[in-house]
Order: sequence, then structure tokens, then C-alpha cells
Amino acid sequence: MTQPEVLRTLLQAVAQGQVSPDQALDQLKHFDYEPIDDFAKIDHHRSLRTGFPEVIWGQDKTPEQISQIFQALRQRNPVVMATRITPSVYAQLRYRIPEVQYYELARICAIVPPNLQPRHPGTIGLLSAGTADLPVAEEAAVTAELSGFQVQRLWDVGVAGIHRLLSNRQVIESADVLIVVAGMEGALPSVVAGLANCPVIAVPTSIGYGASFSGLAPLLAMLNSCAAGVGVVNIDNGFGAAVLAGQILRTAQRLQASG
Repeated sequence: MTQPEVLRTLLQAVAQGQVSPDQALDQLKHFDYEPIDDFAKIDHHRSLRTGFPEVIWGQDKTPEQISQIFQALRQRNPVVMATRITPSVYAQLRYRIPEVQYYELARICAIVPPNLQPRHPGTIGLLSAGTADLPVAEEAAVTAELSGFQVQRLWDVGVAGIHRLLSNRQVIESADVLIVVAGMEGALPSVVAGLANCPVIAVPTSIGYGASFSGLAPLLAMLNSCAAGVGVVNIDNGFGAAVLAGQILRTAQRLQASG
């Protein structure tokens, strides 16, 4: 269940006399945020505010810290996700939480219900310029899928072989939001935006030779795009791009429902 459903179920149980007010108060004690030992405060209200639950940033946390946060989040969320997880950390997490799944290329660990299906309308098209960009692109793709969105992937269609992109125009044309991931000079989002009739989210990666300055060159190129309708997230931030794409689709869904 999602956070709103958890709260609604609790209030219905109180109204029907199945749960006492004191029991409900005890359950609500940590409904806004929950302290975990002395190192974390879990933001349980985030999905109520933003539509997306809190996600664990795995890098620089210990496996024990990550597993404790996993256990707290799973009590209130159908999907729990941690990003930037190395294989060695995953092995330790799986020892503590056997049902955790690992998306190795995306470097994401997650607890996922069986038969997870898209629950939001619309399609997120995901394009990568080169194979070396795939970890960031897959981070975006897996994040979007675990958040309940339909994703269509198109990998290795960078501008060095533009015919690869042009022969797959249907991916661009069928998408409702596009995430375009590129390193080197970062030209692909500009090309795609010149072909697309939907928002384009550009993700610069730290892939490239020395003058790319670990992603700074593609970041600046994307910010200076001459094509309209391009938004840019930070270097290697596939996760942030997926959440932004999801918010765009959810906003469109809300506007359609209110119209």
C-alpha cells in the first residue's frame, strides 16, 4: 500500500472500532518521520507531499545502515529502493534481507512486490548516446519502472552514427517524456529535442576524454542547447531525471483529471 492508503486504512479501522485511538496514536507517532538509531530520520511523509517515497542513497552508507533503513521503509511502502549499491554491498544486504533484488548495471537494490506493473499513464523514452553511458541510463530506467512508469529503451544511438538514431524515430515519436543520456560533448539531447514533440530531460555523464572534465563539458553543452524544450539535471544523475520525468507525467495526469 502507498502512504495515503496506509493512513486511510488506519482511520477506517479507528472509525469501525477495530483499532483504539491510543493504538492509532502509537502508529502515528512516527508517521511523519522515524528515527533510525542515531544516523537517520526516515521521511514517511514524502510520498504524501511529492508522490514519491524516500529512496536510499546507498553510497557512503554501511550495509548495516542501509538494511535498517530498508526495514523501516518496507513497512509503509510497496517498493523500497537504494541507489549506488556496489556488488559487495549487495551481497551483504542480501544476507540480511534475502528478498532484496539487485539491478547490477543500474547499481540499484530494491524490494519489489511480485508482478509489478506500470500504474501511471504515459511512456518515458530513454536514450543513451553510448554503451559507456548505460549505468546512468539504466539508473534512470529502473528508477522509472520501480516508480510505476512505462519505459522504452533505445541504447547506443549517439551522434557519431546519427543514422542509428534516425532509423529508430518511432521511439522518439511515441514517448510522452524523453530522457537522453550522453557524455563526451553531450550533443545527443539537442538533436533529439529537434525531433521530439515532448519534454526532453538531458543527463550529462562523466564519460569522455580529459577535456570533457568529468562531465562538465556535456553539462555546459546541454545547458547551451539551441533546441527548445530541453531541461538538464546534474552529471550522472539518472535517478533525478527519472523522478522529474515521472513528475511531468503525473502533472499531466492530474490536469487531465481536473479538466
